Amino acid sequence: MTTLAGRPVRRHLGRMLAIGLAVVTISSLTGTSATAAPPAGVSPAFGPNVIVFDPSMPTAEIQAKADAIFAQQDNNEMGSARYALLFKPGTYGTQAQPLIIKVGYYTEVDGLGQDPSDVTINGAVAAFGHNGSGALDTFWRSVSNLTINFKGVGDCHTSNEMWAVSQAAPMRRVDVKGFTTFMPYCENPNFASGGFVADSFLEGGALNGSQQQFYVRNSNLGGGWSNYVWNQVFSGDINAPAQDFGNGHAYTTLATTPLSREKPYLYIDDSGNWAVFVPSAQRNSAGTSWANGHTPGTSLPLSSFFVAKPSDSVQAINNALSKGQNLLLTPGVYDVAQTIKVKRPDTVVLGLGMATLTAQNGATALSTADVAGIDIAGITVDAGPVNSSVLVQIGTKNGNNGVPHSDDARPVALQDVFFRVGGPHVGKADVALEVNTNGALLDDLWVWRADHGVDGSVGWTVNTSGTGLVVNGDDVTATGLFVEHFQKYNVVWNGNGGTVVFFQNELPYDAPSQAAWSHDGVLGWAAFKVADSVDTFQGYGMGSYIYTNKTSGLHATRSFEAPVKPAVQFHDLTTIALTPSTATFDYGTIDHVINNTGGSASSSVNPDVAVQVVSFP
Repeated sequence: MTTLAGRPVRRHLGRMLAIGLAVVTISSLTGTSATAAPPAGVSPAFGPNVIVFDPSMPTAEIQAKADAIFAQQDNNEMGSARYALLFKPGTYGTQAQPLIIKVGYYTEVDGLGQDPSDVTINGAVAAFGHNGSGALDTFWRSVSNLTINFKGVGDCHTSNEMWAVSQAAPMRRVDVKGFTTFMPYCENPNFASGGFVADSFLEGGALNGSQQQFYVRNSNLGGGWSNYVWNQVFSGDINAPAQDFGNGHAYTTLATTPLSREKPYLYIDDSGNWAVFVPSAQRNSAGTSWANGHTPGTSLPLSSFFVAKPSDSVQAINNALSKGQNLLLTPGVYDVAQTIKVKRPDTVVLGLGMATLTAQNGATALSTADVAGIDIAGITVDAGPVNSSVLVQIGTKNGNNGVPHSDDARPVALQDVFFRVGGPHVGKADVALEVNTNGALLDDLWVWRADHGVDGSVGWTVNTSGTGLVVNGDDVTATGLFVEHFQKYNVVWNGNGGTVVFFQNELPYDAPSQAAWSHDGVLGWAAFKVADSVDTFQGYGMGSYIYTNKTSGLHATRSFEAPVKPAVQFHDLTTIALTPSTATFDYGTIDHVINNTGGSASSSVNPDVAVQVVSFP
């Protein structure tokens, strides 16, 4: 087991300013207008920040464009530039001249085939950290739907296929023909904190290394998985480690995933037409969706989408949605002063290049009606400086409460949807995400009240937000849920029949006093609250950490709070008090893991030691 004794703080808090870099000129695509379907074989005009590569292009030309984007985005953590690098079906790079795609902030790298085998990169697609922070701040990037035929080139970062990331950096539908590392072993320190892999085949196995927590879903781990640190969770995986939690061990393994629906993706069909493929929902599944042929699902022509750019008005977007179009958001930052309303069943909202909706004037950025099959994927939602009551609302509160139970084949789904309150600018929201729809699926969500960002954007009275996620719907499933730093309950779960597979949390760093962070005689606020009215709930592999760096000696009475009922069950819970190696300060204590069960995680008594509860009640 890799140990992290004397570890530094989890986030690199010194990086407080967005880096202003010269804009790199990238050639615009040619094609038709942004809202019309292009002729067969013609690249649609997605705008200058969507770069479509063709296998006929010289490797050196592709490398130069990818390198230019990485040079701009490598340190641009709080910037506004967004990019999608898309590869048409074919083979890129050679043994003699491998193609090395280094992936920086707000960069998406995707193959445009129907299956991962349709696009092969002889080389590497690499994400990694920086000396001083490891990969603790390696956020907001992705890779999907391609094969990486790994060819090492001697650089440490490309000595193996390296996807050394933390939150909001998913790997999906990737076939790695080689060894994969999720540890940034080239950096000093080399910490990482929370990755997500789904629907992938890591043929040579994987190094978890220093990853403090990690979730792998519906994948084949080929040569296996190397180790655990604090909270490693697997569901529906081939060749996953066996269940082994407790007494310091940290594997939570489920043979199947209770509910999965893979993320929609852009592709080019066999006739050269652009389309979006929408995978079907699967229940109690294991392995990749493409192991035995094409992923089951539905192909939608690009002509059925309104292809939006940041200059388009919300009125234009809503007009298109009301006419029955789907929505494709091209890379950029969209200022949303009125709600984007998704009302029709089976509507797809797909973002490219971490497309970002910023709430303005206290607006709710996006809402959905109480209808089946809506799929929202690949977007980031930022709070604005005027407080929003809720940033995204799924289904109508106090309405008919969503999708009928008889329509389980068409669950409403969110995949790779990320929220920020503060960071690039001041943000305020009472609640980031409210889920009212029954049977909804939440797959890889990072809901983040910022602990660092541009100067003036972060502080207890600056980026204010009580709760990250409120679930009111019944039978909601979350697979890969990251919710951090909110000022009250980070998650409130009011619905019956809920299931959470993997939860990662840090309590707020910045409470100014115990009085400011207490309620009803309870010290602090629990990270995850199951309402007293709930009768059925299942949670697997859930962790919560404390690091109060503004006020010494703060306590949270507990991290998890739930009614004591036979069918409200938790499996494999962890709390930890994070503490720098040079600590002369008490960075906080969690007194109990769940309710009054479980020992204390204390900065001054047992720093960086996992305190575990194997089952509750």
